[in-house]
Amino acid sequence: MPTILITGCSSGFGLETARLFLDRDWKVVATMRSPNADLLPASDNLQILPLDVTDSASIISAVDAAGSIDVLVNNAGFGTVAPIELINPETARTLFETNTLGTLAMLQAVLPQFRERRAGIIINVTSSVTLRILPLVGIYRASKAAVNALTESLAIEVEPFGVRVHIILPGASPETSFAVNAMPHLRGLDNPDYAPLIESMMAQFRMSDRPVTHAADVANAVWQAATDPTAPFRIAAGKDAEEWMTQAG
Repeated sequence: MPTILITGCSSGFGLETARLFLDRDWKVVATMRSPNADLLPASDNLQILPLDVTDSASIISAVDAAGSIDVLVNNAGFGTVAPIELINPETARTLFETNTLGTLAMLQAVLPQFRERRAGIIINVTSSVTLRILPLVGIYRASKAAVNALTESLAIEVEPFGVRVHIILPGASPETSFAVNAMPHLRGLDNPDYAPLIESMMAQFRMSDRPVTHAADVANAVWQAATDPTAPFRIAAGKDAEEWMTQAG
């Protein structure tokens, strides 16, 4: 029975991915900063572990407790919405420490066992905002674009070891806590120069007829990457993400 370790399973994409793999008889190591057993169905195939990807001791403890891992899914992260001029520097540092350096730390923790076994799959969940130039998400976009670049180089480095690497590019989703987590970091609504742009972008985001990404889209994309050796390196998840990838060429 293969084992998948997923970061950021307390909600959204990570939680739905954990549910899907459990339903398909995988052993799932679902990690989250504050473990909550009520989020997932009880199963002998489920292991819920505390994990903060910005804490090296937490990473070591979780990876040791998980044991042999076949697939690593780096999903943990958060976003922010703010003009680059106004973003809080501490928020920017925390965002990069979580989204970018947290992914790097997980890779470095798990890759030794993949390299030793000459097998393993790494799936990094980034964002389709990296495919388009958009205002107000510049810092978030930069943190995810950095993971894209890191993953591209990683794929070449670990291919000789039999390790396969993929990027999942989700679109905007009403089923995640992105907006809730981003709102405390919002800056500029009280700024007469930036407020019109922010209000316009927020109105567009609320449009009900636009294509969106559902958590199940991301879970299915992760399943494809984990189980199909012919899966593409980059996989768009969600109708909006697919449109953006097509436009990006």
